[in-house]
Amino acid sequence: MMTTALIAEDEPILAMTLAKTLGRLWPDLTICATVDNGIAAVNESLERQPDVLFLDIKMPGKTGLEAAQELAEDWPHDKPFPLLVFVTAYDQYALQAFEQAAVDYVCKPVSDERLGKTVERLQTRLAASQGNGGLDRIVEQLRAITPALPTAEKLSIIRAAVGNQIRMIPVKDVLYFEATDKYVNVVTADSESLIRMSLKELMPQLDANQFWQIHRAVVVNASVLHSAIRDETGKLSVRLHGCTKMLQVSRLYAHLFRQM
Repeated sequence: MMTTALIAEDEPILAMTLAKTLGRLWPDLTICATVDNGIAAVNESLERQPDVLFLDIKMPGKTGLEAAQELAEDWPHDKPFPLLVFVTAYDQYALQAFEQAAVDYVCKPVSDERLGKTVERLQTRLAASQGNGGLDRIVEQLRAITPALPTAEKLSIIRAAVGNQIRMIPVKDVLYFEATDKYVNVVTADSESLIRMSLKELMPQLDANQFWQIHRAVVVNASVLHSAIRDETGKLSVRLHGCTKMLQVSRLYAHLFRQM
């Protein structure tokens, strides 16, 4: 069967060089798409379902790691997850993290020798076939290399917009936060309000012991968790006290609800 790859790299010359080098080292590989930002990497990957993904770590829209995490959340359960190769400028800490998680990477500028070793690893893994366990392994790897949140002063009050007013919401009263475009929706037992910041900006200001991220777009107050329910397809959702809405848990955060 034909092996396909997608390249996500925002520097056109590097993307072209990587594609040409792969063409020499792996003639049977077909580059099905080349994109220059993380959002397109997610969309094109879900559409084309390549066998291999080359993801630049630093891209507009989403980083390579963020794109990989989103794909791990949204990838169809019945399809093999692509093999991941991160392309990065040299950074010793990042490389150690990749090595410990057994994720492959190549450094810029990409050398024939290093890329050749990566090609050999990829060919070996593809020949062995990942099967249904491939996605679970990737999720564990992505979790291992997720950078720690920076430290920041913790919020006690949320100042949120409600119409033309500013509402003062005690953080302890929040049931969950949900990202919506450029805003975060702050949900309490009796109201919903918007704050103009991203979930990534908000997370360092929350107590990680109290607020758990369960999806790339959702953070819940652990003190109001009622139960976790798995449906017939294996998808996990949680129910909160004081909330009728069921909230989906992504694969990356399902480990939070394993039986103790």
